[in-house]
Amino acid sequence: MHRSLAKTVTSREIWSWAMYDFANSGYTTVVITAIFNAYFVSVVAGNAPWATLAWTLALAVSYTLIMLFAPVIGAYADAYAAKKKLLAATTIGCVIFTALLAFAGPNSLWLTIPLIVFSNFFYGCGENLIAAFLPELARGRALGKVSGWGWSLGYVGGLVSLGACLAYVTWAQGHNQKATDFVPVTMLITAALFALSSLPTFMFLKERALPQPHLQGLNIFQESFARLGHTLRRAKQFRDLRRFLICTVFYQAGIQAVITLAAIYAQQAMHFTTQQTIMLIFVVNITAAIGAFLFGHVQDRIGHIPTIALTLFGWIGMILLAWGAEGPTQFWIAANLAGVCMGSSQSAGRALVGFLSPAARRAEFFGLWGLAVKFSSILGPITYGLVSWISKGDHRLAILITGSYFVAGLLILAGIDVKRGRRVALRKENQS
Repeated sequence: MHRSLAKTVTSREIWSWAMYDFANSGYTTVVITAIFNAYFVSVVAGNAPWATLAWTLALAVSYTLIMLFAPVIGAYADAYAAKKKLLAATTIGCVIFTALLAFAGPNSLWLTIPLIVFSNFFYGCGENLIAAFLPELARGRALGKVSGWGWSLGYVGGLVSLGACLAYVTWAQGHNQKATDFVPVTMLITAALFALSSLPTFMFLKERALPQPHLQGLNIFQESFARLGHTLRRAKQFRDLRRFLICTVFYQAGIQAVITLAAIYAQQAMHFTTQQTIMLIFVVNITAAIGAFLFGHVQDRIGHIPTIALTLFGWIGMILLAWGAEGPTQFWIAANLAGVCMGSSQSAGRALVGFLSPAARRAEFFGLWGLAVKFSSILGPITYGLVSWISKGDHRLAILITGSYFVAGLLILAGIDVKRGRRVALRKENQS
């Protein structure tokens, strides 16, 4: 392990960094992917024709806020070496708003939508900040491996949260409780596990970055926006990183649609029960953890681009399987293929951004990466939601059309030269 770590970085610190992936994965697994999204459509929105679209629009508002603020937060984090402090603030925000989702119920759109918007906003900003620590912790040639450790432990965290919720749901249904009784409690379970599991990160992870020279005559917000504008202008010099960020928008649009709408598709198109859906996502998290861990090693051996290309072919195959599934067996195969591809493609993308970024501006460039991912989080789910609404509930057509984003991402990926991009990053790093 130590050969993969940067100087002065300990195994305990790597574990504490990866524990944040463990902690925050409970939010995406339970709230966005497995339980609350389907609950929103069926209970909060009462299975209205616009219910799926309303869910995707609520997330779109949240991701728009992240797009506006995350790069500025990243610029501020670089200027003041404040990644850890900001990470603590976003964690507290996500935990509080997730716990408040326990008050969501029938006819509570006025309450539920703002809670989803803000809980997801804080989650997304924290996701960018924890990613910006990666290049400080791992050696350049081991970024994929160390990133894979984090993603794989993250899926284990999702399993723990989902497993705890599944145990409670099983008990509640055994006592004849309805979704309006047990789903709110799962929000409290998720919030509590997020808070507890993130404690090692704040206890042991070090802030190694040094404050950058400040711009005179500007307050902290003006300076952050000024730095962001400078980053956007400088991004033009990073040809391959810029192309990969565009590629990220497309293939992540497909991934985010699957993550956001998996439980909805399972229940609406495949007629799964809540318990069956939770069990499906539980197993998928296992395959995702395996995929993230194995492909982290594969990425460092065969290269960033071949690894991502391999996962995109897998995603295309998964979409075709899910679209054509007539029974639960084929859908289970498709879902687990998605799990393998999800863990590996997410890990590989994060590592490649770190590999192509200059050291002094990593938080800003990870902010731009977050910007790309969040834009895709609007594009993919909204596409699915609009197609399902226009087609009057044809979820199979919606997932097939959403799958075209993986094809577009694969085509854009072909034009990226990683060696050239790395040389540019190192040259700019030496000049700074």
